Amino acid sequence: MASMTGKRTTEVTEAARRQAAPPGPRGFGLTLNGYGCLSRQFPSTPRGARLARRTVVRQLGQWGFGPMSDASCTVALVVAELAANAVCHGRLRGRNFHVRVDYEGPASRFRIEVSDALLGRTPENPVLPPDDQESGRGLFLVECLAARWGWEPRNPIGKTVWAEVTADPPAGAGPGA
Repeated sequence: MASMTGKRTTEVTEAARRQAAPPGPRGFGLTLNGYGCLSRQFPSTPRGARLARRTVVRQLGQWGFGPMSDASCTVALVVAELAANAVCHGRLRGRNFHVRVDYEGPASRFRIEVSDALLGRTPENPVLPPDDQESGRGLFLVECLAARWGWEPRNPIGKTVWAEVTADPPAGAGPGA
């Protein structure tokens, strides 16, 4: 008779567990075809603008773009500038601002949208202010960093300022990653 050591049962159980385990996430939390989306509201305060930037950087990290990567730094700066403008120039008492970041992996592009509740103050063509002026460079920075940017009215109230930033895919996020 064969002795029963339990070793074979353990091997079978581990093999069955490996087969039954669902495959891990592909592309760092992106969809299988390389898309990702973050959509969230924040309070129209300076703290809300900081929280928006931090939330976006954290999400980009989950998508495989480390916090010190060029893509993460560029997107964070664009989000910070657009969120600051929403807080300073688009604030309507009792209304939040909305941030949406879409990553289109096949196009290697981020689309950043920041919506506020005030249509009256629309973005103008960015012009560098005098050197001694402390503010006024935000949209100039966005124009320098983004491939394209613009704004559109938001239904039923407010506006959305958007920017598109190109970025290389995260390392290791190629097909089958």
